[in-house]
Amino acid sequence: MNDTDTPLGHAYCMEALNRIETTPLLFAHRGGKADAPENTIEAFKKAVLNGSNGLESDAQITKCGHVVLHHDRHFGRFLKRKAINKHELSSLPSTIPSLQSFYSKIDGDYDFSIDIKDEKAVKKVLEVSKEFSFPLKKLWLCHPSVEKISLWRDLDSTVRLVNSTTLEHVKEGPERRIATLSEVGADAFNMHFSEWNEALVSLCHRFQIRSFAWDAQEERQINWLLSIGIDGIFSDHVERMTSVWEKYKE
Repeated sequence: MNDTDTPLGHAYCMEALNRIETTPLLFAHRGGKADAPENTIEAFKKAVLNGSNGLESDAQITKCGHVVLHHDRHFGRFLKRKAINKHELSSLPSTIPSLQSFYSKIDGDYDFSIDIKDEKAVKKVLEVSKEFSFPLKKLWLCHPSVEKISLWRDLDSTVRLVNSTTLEHVKEGPERRIATLSEVGADAFNMHFSEWNEALVSLCHRFQIRSFAWDAQEERQINWLLSIGIDGIFSDHVERMTSVWEKYKE
C-alpha cells in the first residue's frame, strides 16, 4: 500500500509541512468537468458557487487573434474536426468561450490557471487580463517547457509561471528541476498527484516554489496531498475537493 491510498490522521496533518500560503489553491479542472461540460461558462460559474478558489482552463488562439478556452487544438467531431487557429471566433461553437467572455461573466475572488496550448496566445492572455483588470498575481500560466516559461517572465514580473509536467519528463531529476525553476523566476511546479512526496514538497518550499498536483479525484488522494503541505490541487470534482478541505481544517 502506498501513501496515496492511506488518508493520514489529523495529528500528522497538523505536523505537515507549512505550505507557502495558509489556504491551498483548489483549482476546478476545466471548470470542474465532473459537474458540467468542460471549459464552459456554465462549468466555471458552478465551480465558483461550489466554493472553488481556483479555476483552470486551456488557451488556444483563433485565426483572428482571440484567445478561447478549449483543451484541444481542434473542434468538431471525428472527420469534421477543424483547427481552431484556422478559424475565426465567429465560426466556433458558442460553447467555446473567449477569454473576454470568461472575464465578463465569471465574478468572484479566484485564481485562474491557464494551460497554454498555443504559445502564440500568451501575450494576448496578458493583454486581455489587464484589460479586464484581473490581477496578474492571481493568473497562473502553465507549460511543460522550463525554457518557454522563463521567456514569459520578461513579459510581466507579476504573472505566475508554472512548470506542468510528469516525472518521466524531468530527466535531470526533480531536485535539479526545482532549483532551475527558482533560478528562472518560476512560481510553481505541477506534477501528477501520485508523484509527490513530503520531501519534494519540502524542497519546493525551501526554494519558495509552490507545489501543485493534478488529477486528484478521490477523497483519500486530496486528503493525503493536504497532509503533506501541497499548495495547489487540480480536480474535476469541485464539491468533493472543497468538502475535503473543509473537513481537514476542523
